[in-house]
Amino acid sequence: MSRIGKMPIRLADQAMVEVTDTMINVTGPKGSLCQALVNEVTVTVADGTVTVQRIDDSKRSKSMHGLYRMLVSNMIEGVTKGFTRKLEMTGVGYRAELKGEMLALTVGYSHMIYFNAPDEIKIAVPDPTTILVSGIDKALVGQIAAKIRSFRKPEPYRGKGIRFEGEVIRRKEGKAAGK
Repeated sequence: MSRIGKMPIRLADQAMVEVTDTMINVTGPKGSLCQALVNEVTVTVADGTVTVQRIDDSKRSKSMHGLYRMLVSNMIEGVTKGFTRKLEMTGVGYRAELKGEMLALTVGYSHMIYFNAPDEIKIAVPDPTTILVSGIDKALVGQIAAKIRSFRKPEPYRGKGIRFEGEVIRRKEGKAAGK
């Protein structure tokens, strides 16, 4: 039995889950999310908990069991609390600013990089070297944060670039001085 899949999900007070044959819809104060269901798992809602069960012991059913339990759990957490990823910029002259709805990045290139996020994602710049990406869909928040990071990944020699909060960059030693 899947350790993650067998755990029931407590339903938050504000969240509402509807299960049909092919879809799971979760609605809460921050919005609503839907996820397509596969045939290998069944989702039931009863007594303020959501449980995910697999239909047989095939390899695909076992893998879908834990996956769909976490997907539903993340959907419930997203519509009630939301998700946020914090990005930090390190480097001389590296800065970010919002120009309307567009994120403008100065990251050491000869030009500025402009990034327009989808409508479901909110981008905030509390200070010039910090970017906050937030939304209700955990996968989309992570994907957008990774896209912003990809504009200037942290380099291992000086550590300059855009990194996730708490990300550790393995530093390399530079060239040895000539003898």
